[in-house]
Amino acid sequence: MLVHMAWLVSEARVLASAECASSRSARRKGLLGRDSLDGAIVLDRCRWVHTIGMRFPIDVAFLDEDDLVIRTVQMPRQRVGLPVPRARRVIEAEAGAFARWGVHVGDTIEVRDDR
Repeated sequence: MLVHMAWLVSEARVLASAECASSRSARRKGLLGRDSLDGAIVLDRCRWVHTIGMRFPIDVAFLDEDDLVIRTVQMPRQRVGLPVPRARRVIEAEAGAFARWGVHVGDTIEVRDDR
């Protein structure tokens, strides 16, 4: 499973560290089997998510090809989300993280690789 570390940056402000799921298997596994998440996980080439089998609710940001946040949702456990056709990348974090970080629709979030 290929995962590398990065930073989420918006308007020259570091929001959090992030795991980038680089492989298909890493994207498929996502947050399954975890009890919590410190920071976020980034899923490239992704337009929808689910929380079936997850142990905690999550915040989800859908980003377009320009890394603009086009939709945010808070998903409880055991739900299937609707696809967001213009999304090219998804950022997931523990529920409440986006409020703490100040993430809103219209923000640009850059994923800066740590490698």
